[in-house]
Amino acid sequence: MPPFDPVRVRGGRYRLHRLLGHRGPAVAAGLAVTAVALVAAGPRSEGAGAEPRGAERAHGRPVAGPARPRPPAELVTAPVRIADAATVRLLHPGDRVDVIAAEDASAGAGVRVLARGVRVTEVPEPPAAAAGSGALVVLSVPRPTAARLVGASATARLAVTLC
Repeated sequence: MPPFDPVRVRGGRYRLHRLLGHRGPAVAAGLAVTAVALVAAGPRSEGAGAEPRGAERAHGRPVAGPARPRPPAELVTAPVRIADAATVRLLHPGDRVDVIAAEDASAGAGVRVLARGVRVTEVPEPPAAAAGSGALVVLSVPRPTAARLVGASATARLAVTLC
């Protein structure tokens, strides 16, 4: 191949220089739009009617409602006769128990939990003559639970489980 001079396009440098020369205003406009978007989306500054920093609220539905203070339940002491006297001998004041009612299966009733996690306040000594009729235990329970325990003790055999 014979030697030849390189091919040069006329005005090529000028076009490239002109293209690069107009890049500055476009970049400046893009940066200005980005800055405005960041200011609009960012945290609000403290001013008239604005919430102070740290008080921004999340949008959407709250996960849990505000905590309302519950009035304390009125506790009463309820003496309850438990069918198994040996189980009652295992109990001590301060223990937590579940009270379970076992009703007659022939009547179509079953087993149900009457009270959960109630505190034992006293375990009186059973009289020697009442060995076959179970044993008494005194529980600290809310008033409605005490009414359920008394009502169930008339028709069912009561048992306890330690918590």
